[in-house]
Formats: sequence, structure tokens, C-alpha cells
Amino acid sequence: MDELFDNGDDEKCVEYIKNYLPQELKERFSDDQLYYFLDVINDYYVESGVLEAKPDKDGCVSIDLDAITDYVVKESKKDEIGDFSRDDIFFIVQGEMEYGNSLDEVD
Repeated sequence: MDELFDNGDDEKCVEYIKNYLPQELKERFSDDQLYYFLDVINDYYVESGVLEAKPDKDGCVSIDLDAITDYVVKESKKDEIGDFSRDDIFFIVQGEMEYGNSLDEVD
């Protein structure tokens, strides 16, 4: 699976993340940066094998938000998008996860 979301879902996810972020972070990230972060998070899911992981007895797959955060920080620096604090990126990773959880609740 190359992409977890289509473009419409990306837009909804970015809006969700912007609403999820603490007030002091809302102005710190552009929409383009948030779309970039979503792409990197999706890359992490594909490369880490999370998408192929077997669910536990409760039907859950363990996802390490710290590992995703570290990956996004490293890739952002490598791709010269910016040198972001781990704490700031953690909120974005958490917001993306909450967006995904909100979709599960609707189904």
C-alpha cells in the first residue's frame, strides 16, 4: 500500500491535526509542512512493517509513536524541510494517530 489516504483524506487529516495542535504550535507549521509530515508518517508505516503486523488478541497493532516521531524529525532534517523539536513533531504524530482513530470510531 503506497498511500494510506487519498488526497481528500489528507486534507481532512491536515485540518484535524491543525485543530489538534496546542495553540502555540498552530502557527508554527505550514500546510505544506503538515502534508510533508503525513507523507513521511505514511513512509514510516510502509517501511517499518507496521501495515503487515498481526493484530493482538484484542485486534490491535502496537504502534510506537516515539519511533515515528524520531523518524519524522530525522527525515525532515535530511530532506532540509526543517530542524524541528521532537516535542513539536510528537504532537503532529499524535494528531495523525487520533485522526485515524476517529475514522475507526465512525465505521
